[in-house]
Amino acid sequence: MAVQQRRNSKTRKAKRRTHFKLAAPTLTKCPACGAYKQPHHACPSCGDYNGRKVA
Repeated sequence: MAVQQRRNSKTRKAKRRTHFKLAAPTLTKCPACGAYKQPHHACPSCGDYNGRKVA
């Protein structure tokens, strides 16, 4: 098992974690009701998907 020999600086730790972040989900407007929804998902407010009711 590897054991670190020296302490990493705060800067080095921050450089490694620059890509360790959450991205905001992409939202589009539902063509049926106008509410925001994720692409390729059924609309949570009206249940419309690809022009028909599914939920």
